Amino acid sequence: MARSFSSPDGHKIESVCRAPARAFFGNICYARVMNWQENILRTTGQIRDLLLQTKRIAVLGIKTEAQADQPSVYVPQYMQNAGFEIVPVPVYYPDVTVVLGEKVYRKLVDIPGDIDMVDVFRRSNDVTGHIDDVLEKKPHSVWLQLGIRNDAAAEIFAKTGIKVVQDR
Repeated sequence: MARSFSSPDGHKIESVCRAPARAFFGNICYARVMNWQENILRTTGQIRDLLLQTKRIAVLGIKTEAQADQPSVYVPQYMQNAGFEIVPVPVYYPDVTVVLGEKVYRKLVDIPGDIDMVDVFRRSNDVTGHIDDVLEKKPHSVWLQLGIRNDAAAEIFAKTGIKVVQDR
């Protein structure tokens, strides 16, 4: 049985206990310190595995259908058509209440229930302004779309155990 927790210095620690072949030996347990950099996903295999575990995606920076030619609309629309649940979190458009047929939320923390992924369509330097909101919501992962990279934010997310994909 494996259990994960974070140490005070931000390292993820995985405690693993295995039942012995013979009962009189007792349980065999060990701890493995996981480097936060393991939460920065780079390979196709890592990203595939992440997507297979993802069902509900909050799209931070989504635009309205009036901007259908923009990636911040057609990418979430494609994901929705592929079976993912999309939760729109636009930064602009204060009067909009529905995008892609789904209720709009203004902050990640206002979304009821768990979020598997936060898909970010914001300029790289604007990501920093959303760090606290992301950390409070505690998604399983954060995906910074193609052209978006913020290494400082990615490190903060990764150190709290959030998987991160950048610039993809």
